[in-house]
Amino acid sequence: MKITKEYIERKTDKGITLIRTNCSTMKVVFLTDEIVRVRTSFEEEEDEASYILSATAWADRLDDFLKEERTRLEPVVPVITETEEKILFKTIQLTLELGKNPFGIRLYDVEGTLLYSDLEGTPYIKDSNNRINHYSRMLAEEECFYGFGEKGGELNKNKAFIRQRATDAMGFDAQKMDTLYKHIPFYIRLNRETKKAVGLFYNNFFESVFNMGCEKSNYWSRYTYWQADGGDIDLFLVGGNTLKRIVDNYTFLTGRPMLLPKRALGYQGSSMFYPELEKDSDDAVLDFIDTIKEEGFPIDGFHLSSGYTSQEGRRCVFTWNHERFKDPVAYFAAMNEKGAQNVPNIKPGILLEHPYFRDFIKNDVFVKDSAGKDIATGRWWGGEGAFWDFTKDSARRVWKDYMIDSLIAKGTNSIWNDNCEYDSILDKDASCDYEGKGGSLGQLKPLMSTIMCKIAVDAVKEHNENVRPYVVCRSGSAGIQKYAQTWCGDNYTSWESLKYNIPIITGMGLSGQPNEGADIGGFAGPAPEEELLVRWVQNGVFQPRFSIHSASNDNTVTEPWMYEGSKDLIRDAMLLRYRFAPYLYALEYEASKSGAPIMRPLVYEFQSDEKVYDESFNFMFGRDLLVSNVLEKGASSKEVYLPAGTRWYDWNDNYACHEGGQTITIPVSIETIPMFVREGAIIPMAKNQLLSMEKDVVTKLHLILAPGMDREMTLYDDDGVTNGFEKGVFRKTHVKMEGSDVVKVDFRSEGSYRDTVEEFSIEMIRKDRSPYWVSLGEKELPHFFSRRKFEEAAEGWYYSQTRRAVEIKYPNPGRDVTLTVSFEDFDLIGM
Repeated sequence: MKITKEYIERKTDKGITLIRTNCSTMKVVFLTDEIVRVRTSFEEEEDEASYILSATAWADRLDDFLKEERTRLEPVVPVITETEEKILFKTIQLTLELGKNPFGIRLYDVEGTLLYSDLEGTPYIKDSNNRINHYSRMLAEEECFYGFGEKGGELNKNKAFIRQRATDAMGFDAQKMDTLYKHIPFYIRLNRETKKAVGLFYNNFFESVFNMGCEKSNYWSRYTYWQADGGDIDLFLVGGNTLKRIVDNYTFLTGRPMLLPKRALGYQGSSMFYPELEKDSDDAVLDFIDTIKEEGFPIDGFHLSSGYTSQEGRRCVFTWNHERFKDPVAYFAAMNEKGAQNVPNIKPGILLEHPYFRDFIKNDVFVKDSAGKDIATGRWWGGEGAFWDFTKDSARRVWKDYMIDSLIAKGTNSIWNDNCEYDSILDKDASCDYEGKGGSLGQLKPLMSTIMCKIAVDAVKEHNENVRPYVVCRSGSAGIQKYAQTWCGDNYTSWESLKYNIPIITGMGLSGQPNEGADIGGFAGPAPEEELLVRWVQNGVFQPRFSIHSASNDNTVTEPWMYEGSKDLIRDAMLLRYRFAPYLYALEYEASKSGAPIMRPLVYEFQSDEKVYDESFNFMFGRDLLVSNVLEKGASSKEVYLPAGTRWYDWNDNYACHEGGQTITIPVSIETIPMFVREGAIIPMAKNQLLSMEKDVVTKLHLILAPGMDREMTLYDDDGVTNGFEKGVFRKTHVKMEGSDVVKVDFRSEGSYRDTVEEFSIEMIRKDRSPYWVSLGEKELPHFFSRRKFEEAAEGWYYSQTRRAVEIKYPNPGRDVTLTVSFEDFDLIGM
């Protein structure tokens, strides 16, 4: 057992400090002014080889693998001050204090606030079982802990014991079970007293656990710890104080989320039922798409389950069952024509009876046993299977070629990576290539699915460099956001899943992955009852991935029209999502630049309000819309806490105004989707109804504005299909709203992408008075007192007494312009 206790010496060179202790070596390097790496190793050899880091300040063995995805920085050189008791490393944002006796680090912000502290004296341990342990001091008993990737239960993990081990958790209990499908050893600590936060990322993918204060020892102050089966304590402390800034910094470190194609944000039809038919599955899927359109539902894609690969009852990746799919090329073409591109399912496990197995063996593509000679096998769908080694360059090439030939070249730019947890290989010492150096599966297992997604992205671009890939994945490690949209696995049909899938998704958002969703209606178990399906769709329309997917155990298929009495409600909810398309795509763009979640826990936006720190089920849809879905069966009312510091306007009650910082009770019916507009909101919507995110365009842009706080937002658009946006073929419209008595809304555009908007429709909430006048640029718009005349006119404004909001419309001026709405006093009697 090795316990780091004694400081011996320090050496600093070009911004990198090496510290020798009694049993370990610590490396300290500031990647930026707000990100500091503290790597503690108990081994002599230190291998810099990360599949994940997108920003480094050191040479890495995998630099060539990541190529342009990785940014090489010069380390920030801190001011170092050393005394007999401690060493201080200071940048313009942070101060890292290394105590010599007792040994341990502390992190302070620029104001001197303590953000993080090791448990002094025994922070770094390699125990007698060769597990590494890092102990941290709790700064307060009720300190908040968020993130950890994909985790069940409530959002705040105080007093939780969490395991990082990606598993195939079909039918999981979303409230109580751990583990699920992702392995993301990153979390955020928020202090209730200081209201400041710090992030911790452990760049280590051995199986690990987090104990977040659910044990006590009389001999130590209150503590948390992280424990892993091997490797180094490679810790990145991520500063910034706010959750927003920390997520921004973390995704700078591990990779910005991919800007998904527009179709990825639309409804993805799916069911295991259709591809499992004895024959003519292609006709069944095409009929499903036709029925969707006949019933008036929107759609953008179809997740094609693995039944298309079935050979004599066994799934064999990269093959086609031609009884079920007679002509894949023609079938893909027909689906593309209907605006529902296939997202075909592929799996990294290969049955020993696979028809191409000999070719795979010849190409030496599999993970090997612990001796490094024979292939490692484990349970798979239909028998024993071998598993692809994605840490080997030649094996990646073979996988990519098969994927292009069997799927992409047949007419899809979308790939669904599934069952990629490598959960059934029990031998953690199984051997992986690890870019020629050699490594164990225990060291690399959760990285396989992330690399698998990178290969899919690269394969689509290699086949057609101008096409924007859409990759979906069930598993993943830190960094998965760079390549894929994810979902929280094979959930169970229940009211509990509906409810607890929300903090799973928002927790992933705080873990760097904004593009997460859940199978709407539940995947495993029976068909959802009617009320549950309605509520699940009403909630699901706000999830970044929106797919109704099922493998029900009662021989049913979950479809939007399955309940005749409720299909109109389900259609209305889905159409609402499509009207939110401009807002949703703007959020997707924002996420690609800063990691900002699309579904945001309230604490992300309202960190100053301690009352939201433990809120798990209400969330923000982007910055400006609070969603409080009905999650209980038979509910007739709902309590909603509205965060302090702003006013809120009830979407469903003619924008009734409520002061923040209070809990209100609202009536609900089966039709109700409770939503509240935040003061200062700028919410763009499509007034013309879209039925396809990819093929339809916004011709009438509707903006909901809630003056009272000065705000800005960027309305982003491009073709949503190609990579032209990387070359400037996009359109950014910067919308800036300021003022109270006189509200000015500036529109400034850039980029070469064509503007599809023909008409602007503005709804500006103002409860106390009507405008005095409204102008667009230098032109005053006509005022109408008759709604009929206003609706017949090409431009003008009307004040709705019912909603207490100004309605303004005008043709697109085709230039930068300022809309001015005057609410100044008008002395009619004096005049």
